[in-house]
Amino acid sequence: MDIRHLTFRLLQVYVQVVRLGSVSAAARALHLTQPTVSLQLKKLSEEIGSPLFEQRQQQMVPTHVGQQLYQAACDVLGRFDDFSLTLTEAEQGMSGHLSLGIVTTASYVMPHILGGFYRHFPNIKVTLNVGNRAHMLARFEQQLDDLYLFSHPPIGHAVQAARILKNPLCLIAPASHPVSTTNNMLNMATLRQHRFLLREPGSATRLMFESWLSSQGIELSDTMQIENNEAIRLGVAAGLGLAVVSAHSLPRQPENDIKVLDVAGFPLDGHWYLVRRKDRRLPQTAEQFVRFISQHIHDCVAPQWIVPGIENLTTALSATAVSTTALSTSKQPTASQ
Repeated sequence: MDIRHLTFRLLQVYVQVVRLGSVSAAARALHLTQPTVSLQLKKLSEEIGSPLFEQRQQQMVPTHVGQQLYQAACDVLGRFDDFSLTLTEAEQGMSGHLSLGIVTTASYVMPHILGGFYRHFPNIKVTLNVGNRAHMLARFEQQLDDLYLFSHPPIGHAVQAARILKNPLCLIAPASHPVSTTNNMLNMATLRQHRFLLREPGSATRLMFESWLSSQGIELSDTMQIENNEAIRLGVAAGLGLAVVSAHSLPRQPENDIKVLDVAGFPLDGHWYLVRRKDRRLPQTAEQFVRFISQHIHDCVAPQWIVPGIENLTTALSATAVSTTALSTSKQPTASQ
C-alpha cells in the first residue's frame, strides 16, 4: 500500500460509513450520491489491499484491518481538526504570540494590565521587553515589537500613538529632610539649592522635568545621576536628595521614609502612549490586546489613572488613524526613559 494515495476525502468518507453503518446513510450525511460513496470505498479498499467491511445483519461492520484503518483515520482527522481550530484561534487573536516594548517606568503598571489580559486570553504568549527610552526607540526603529508603551512617543510618519494612562510626575524628599516638615506650599525657586537625583540624560522623566525648569527660568545647583527609578526612590529614602518621579513608581501604601512634597506646579502632567508602527501590520494578538485595553482597562488600573475616551483606543490605533505627527509633539524629547 502507498499511503500517499490516501486522501482526506477518502478517510472522511470511510469514517462516516463506519459510524453510520451504511453507504446510503453516509451519502446523505456527506451530501454525496450513493454511487459516489461506494466508488470511494472501492478505491480505498484497493489502496489498502484488503477488505475493509463485512456484512452483518444488514449492517456494514469493519474487518480487523478496517478497524485499524478507522482508528488511524480518526487520529489523523482529529489532529487536523485540532490544527484547524488552532488556525481559527490564531486568526481571531485567541492564541499566538505578542511582543511588547515598554519604558522602565511603565513596568509599574503594565503587569497589572497583562494580568487581566492573560486571564482573558491564556493561550496568547507575551514577551515583555523593558528598557529606557533610547533602548525602546532602537527597538521601534528595528520593528522588533508589535506594540510599545512610551511616556513620550517617537515622532515621524511611521508613528501612530494614543494616550491610555496618566503619568503624573511628583516631587519627593526624604521624610527627615527639612522641607518635608513644612505644611505650606513649597516653591521650586527655594528648592533648587538642594541636591536632586536625576535619571540619565535623555530620560523622558528628566527631559520633562528639565523642560519645566527651563520654562520657569530655574537651574538646579546640585545634581546626582542615577540610571534607575527604584535606585532613585531608595536614594531619596536614604537621604541622598530630592527627586522627580512617576507617581506610579511610589508604593500604594505611604512609606515612612519618603514624602511627596506639595510644590507649586506639581505634579507635572504626563501620559503614557500605546504606540504602533503604521507601516507594519498588527498581528491579531496585538489587535486583541488593543481591544482588551479599550474594554477592560478599568478592571486592571485605578480609575484616576485612566485617560477619558479610552474606549475609542481601537479606532485611534487603526490603520487609518492620525499619526502622532498630528499630535502636539513639537516638544517631544527624542532621546532615552
